[in-house]
Amino acid sequence: MFPLHTSHQDRGCPMLTSHELLLKYRHDQRFVFSDITVWYVDRGALGDRSYVHGRDIRTLDACYFEITHEDITKYIPYHRIRKIAHREETIWER
Repeated sequence: MFPLHTSHQDRGCPMLTSHELLLKYRHDQRFVFSDITVWYVDRGALGDRSYVHGRDIRTLDACYFEITHEDITKYIPYHRIRKIAHREETIWER
């Protein structure tokens, strides 16, 4: 498994951005993207936080990711991401 990627450099390893990490998990055949969960700042939601599973992420644009859930589409900028998990194991956190 890959090491935890945090928003600071750890032991000299290059940091991946949340966008780069999501791209890696989407295109790396060793992973099932639907096993990814992304927590993000969502103003007005309970605790101002929401999460989405990989199966509901439609696109990974350069500036945002697009989610569709229950026929609602949202565009979430990457800077709102607070945590990414793969099969409930945190792999990136801000």
